[in-house]
Amino acid sequence: MKKNENIKRRRRFGDRKDGRKLHSIDPMSRVAYFIMPDRIGSMNLFRDAVPINAMLDYVHKKRKEGYKNFGLMHVFAAAYVRTVSQKPAINRFLSGQTLYARPTVQLIMAVKKEMSLNGEETMIKLDFERDATAVEVFEQFDRVVSEVKNQGDEKNAFDKLANLLNYIPRLLLRFVVGCLKFFDYFGLLPAGLIALSPFHGSIVMTSMGSLGIPPIFHHLYNFGNVPVFMAFSAVKHENELQSDGSVKPQRYFEFTVSTDERICDGFYYAAAFHQLRDILLHPEVLDERPEVIEDVD
Repeated sequence: MKKNENIKRRRRFGDRKDGRKLHSIDPMSRVAYFIMPDRIGSMNLFRDAVPINAMLDYVHKKRKEGYKNFGLMHVFAAAYVRTVSQKPAINRFLSGQTLYARPTVQLIMAVKKEMSLNGEETMIKLDFERDATAVEVFEQFDRVVSEVKNQGDEKNAFDKLANLLNYIPRLLLRFVVGCLKFFDYFGLLPAGLIALSPFHGSIVMTSMGSLGIPPIFHHLYNFGNVPVFMAFSAVKHENELQSDGSVKPQRYFEFTVSTDERICDGFYYAAAFHQLRDILLHPEVLDERPEVIEDVD
């Protein structure tokens, strides 16, 4: 891998609209794509909890600076974008038994238009440059979420597409989905459809905090190409026994991760999540723009 600042690569034969084909993958890894053809069958699960004090201090600092809706979700999303900038292999994806590198970080989330049990839900997809700062991540989040909540009963592009598919009779819908999978396998889906799809992106994030339950291990989807799914809970309170025998209250941010193990090896994933944890413990680094590390050729 080599460091450079946002290298712009010329499109080559075999590249997709949403990623460039990686040509230097070792033969054993390529064979594994055929031995484990499905994303669910290649899924690994991981759980971690990070002390939250530094993140809360950072959130309070940003709110004092005028970013009144700034919260833990923005810190976590920005930390993941920053991790991708330094560990680019976790931003790869498999499609058509071929490995690709995604040029930006596409984060997908479900958003309720109103916070009620029967409140309508929609999906949003945010596209971040890999060198984005926490404020840039927050501003894009805030703009997109505000647009969704201000729509009222009006449908966005994703909702309209979902409604259109819903009107198709089930046998015909099965055929249509089969066609979409076929076109996706060969990288022939229209760019507009990929932009709307919640099944094509870098990561899906979901919060269990508002539901009052611990984070679940969410499955990956065989349709599309999302390789990582993260779920996190509300702040967890624990009393920890110290070495001197005293008890100290501690607050944690608990999260779970489901990953497609075929995009990179376990050692690389471990290094990436160590880096994510370090960023969450020192979120002030998210104010600085990083030097982006490019993935292999």
